[in-house]
Order: sequence, then structure tokens, then C-alpha cells
Amino acid sequence: MATSWTKYLPLVMFLFCIGFAGAAPAQAATGYEPGHSALEVWNAEGQANAPQWVQIWLMIMLASFALGLLFVWKRVEARWVVGGFITSLLVSGFVIPALGLVSLSGLIALMHLIFWSPALYLLLKNRPFSKDRSFYALWSGLITAVILFSFIFDIRDAAIYLDHVMGMGVFSA
Repeated sequence: MATSWTKYLPLVMFLFCIGFAGAAPAQAATGYEPGHSALEVWNAEGQANAPQWVQIWLMIMLASFALGLLFVWKRVEARWVVGGFITSLLVSGFVIPALGLVSLSGLIALMHLIFWSPALYLLLKNRPFSKDRSFYALWSGLITAVILFSFIFDIRDAAIYLDHVMGMGVFSA
């Protein structure tokens, strides 16, 4: 019987959170401006200061993920999409502050990469968007595109954030 990698996901998430707890004092000691760049605080002020296209993109993302609620009872991909979205929100809203970390945009991007990747994997593996002509197929294609487009920015921002908190200096000027 094959062992599923998903049973290890909670352990990996826990170890990740513990690993970043050590970065909290360094982050708290330095002031950060609100904004949408990797090393800016992603809060209400940061969202309000983001360019209009970013604000529109946030609404498109929210609507796309919310549409997944229509399919969670019958479709495994939708369960992973919605579950990953909700988990990233919960970790960003409760775990990150509890660890004393600053909610930098790069850290939020890293949460997206961690919690949305399993859903993206299933969407690309199963390709429900190419199986039939249905509202579910349309949504699965849309959410796949939304996640892939988000990852274009999230990969860069997460790398900048990790470089910053680990003090590697690869991306610093």
C-alpha cells in the first residue's frame, strides 16, 4: 500500500512555523513600511496603498477561490483549493502574529506557495478543466490560471523574504 505524502503535511507546516519563530526578534527590531512589495507589511494600509491593478487582482482571486465552495462536496480538487486558501488565511491571520512575525508580503507569498501547491498539483495532474464542458471545468481552468499567475509574483517575493530573514544577502543591493 502506497503512503500518501499528504499525511506528512501537518508535520511539515508545524516545523515550518517553529523554524520561523527564531526570525521574530530580528523582524520586530526593524521597521517596515506598509505595502505590497516583498519586504513591506501586508496589512489594510498596505492593501489600500497597492496599485489599482493589485486591488482588482485581489478581488478576482477572492471570487475565484470562493467559487470553489460550490464544488467542495463532490470534487477533490475543489476541496484542496478551498482548504489551501482557508489554511493560508488562518496561518496568516493567527499563527504568524502568534509567533511574533511581521506579516510581510513575502511571508504571505510563502504561505500561498506552501498551502496552494497541493491544489495546483492536483489540478495539473487530474486536469478537470479538459475533461468536459461544465461550470466545474470552467472554474477549474480559471483557478488553475489564477494560482499560476499568482505564483509568478509569489515565488519572487517568497525568495526575497527568505533571503532577508535568513540573512543570506543574495537579493540585497
